[in-house]
Amino acid sequence: MLASNRDEIEARRLRVLLIDECHLLWGDITGYVWGKTDQEIAIGIVNEREKQTYYGAVDYLDGKLLLKAYNAGNSNNTIDYLRYLLDSSPNQRLLLLWDSASYHRSHLVQNFLGEVNQDLPQEQWKIHCIRFAPNCPSQNPIEDIWLQAKTWVRRFCALIPTFRHLKWMFEWFIRNTTFDFMSLQMYGVFS
Repeated sequence: MLASNRDEIEARRLRVLLIDECHLLWGDITGYVWGKTDQEIAIGIVNEREKQTYYGAVDYLDGKLLLKAYNAGNSNNTIDYLRYLLDSSPNQRLLLLWDSASYHRSHLVQNFLGEVNQDLPQEQWKIHCIRFAPNCPSQNPIEDIWLQAKTWVRRFCALIPTFRHLKWMFEWFIRNTTFDFMSLQMYGVFS
């Protein structure tokens, strides 16, 4: 699909975005414990309810990530995020590569895509979606971005007093980083 649309992609008439969701949990940053191997370490588990879901789409050509926060991953938020991507991409058609989350495949999302694409032929669709193989996060480079952002935040876990601060740091890292690593190149970025 990418090779057959190379001219449109390079001319930026077709924007290729790799999409995924990330769930940030308060307490997630303190996921490592060090201790002596011959001593048991007791860790109290608190069922923290503070969480934040992010939808993200990394641009295939420039490595920038379009981030938007939501209360959960679901069909309504997916539709809102797709509208956000359309608004962020004026005069461009979108080619979205994403996983097979149930809310990506829901009737609500399918109906929305039908409305957006109307009765146009497939090569003129405003949004064209391609699914990665099931249960294969290694196909989606954005997984590496989420890991990189969470790892960066974990480095400062002792200095983060509240979940609000954690979210700010996570978002700051995402918005101020241009991502360029091997998994982004696996689909053959055009020169």
